[in-house]
Amino acid sequence: MSNRPVRLEREGNLAVMILDSPPLNLFGQEVFRALVECIDEVADSDARALLYRAEGDLFTGGADVNDFNRVVEEGGAHESFGSLLIAPHKLEQLQIPTLALVHGLCLTAGLETSLACDMIWADESAQFGLVEAVVGLTPGAGGTQRMAERAGPARAAEFVMSGGLYDAATMERWNVINRVLPDDQLLEKGMRFAQRLAEGPTVAHAATKRINRAYRAGGVDEADRVTPEQFAELFASEDLQGGVKSFLEEGPGKATFKGR
Repeated sequence: MSNRPVRLEREGNLAVMILDSPPLNLFGQEVFRALVECIDEVADSDARALLYRAEGDLFTGGADVNDFNRVVEEGGAHESFGSLLIAPHKLEQLQIPTLALVHGLCLTAGLETSLACDMIWADESAQFGLVEAVVGLTPGAGGTQRMAERAGPARAAEFVMSGGLYDAATMERWNVINRVLPDDQLLEKGMRFAQRLAEGPTVAHAATKRINRAYRAGGVDEADRVTPEQFAELFASEDLQGGVKSFLEEGPGKATFKGR
């Protein structure tokens, strides 16, 4: 597992998925394949939260343009491009909280997969871009629509069509990322927050994700439709039953959750 461009580590109940393909952590077929394999491992495990980060001086330099050149030389359209969306879809389908920690440069596929996480934190030096326009492309792994979902279609159009780089402060102001931290604090504080998520009421977090997805699919009306059932089902969970008992006997904030 250690020689894969994406690897998994465990910190208690927290799964840590690490992009490590030096020097630029470029996304090619091998990286996408390893990413999907790791996400599948997480889905089949007892992990209760996922942290997605990268090694090196930058998160990723983006897609490996050599792959695009091979497609051009083979005659253009390539039916396998649909596979680029597998990793984002699988990340979004995980029933546990997911957090991406972005440092340095984060381009194209690396940003697109990060946008599939529930939350993104970045360091102050981070720069973001869906820069496919510089080679005559548009994002192929879902970046445009996920930017539009967070920042609105006009912001997404500017971000993609300009082919430019945007700093972390702008991305936070546009609601694309959740939090900006000093460079030397991102990993420590991000790990601490992710571990807190992993120790939380996992069943309730999964319900929150389903309600959030319903909102994204159909607005408040659709979220209101699914909320009563999601809410009611939590009363059968050990987490809620133990949490209520702990609250009444010990006060708030003392419960220990088991993820069941």
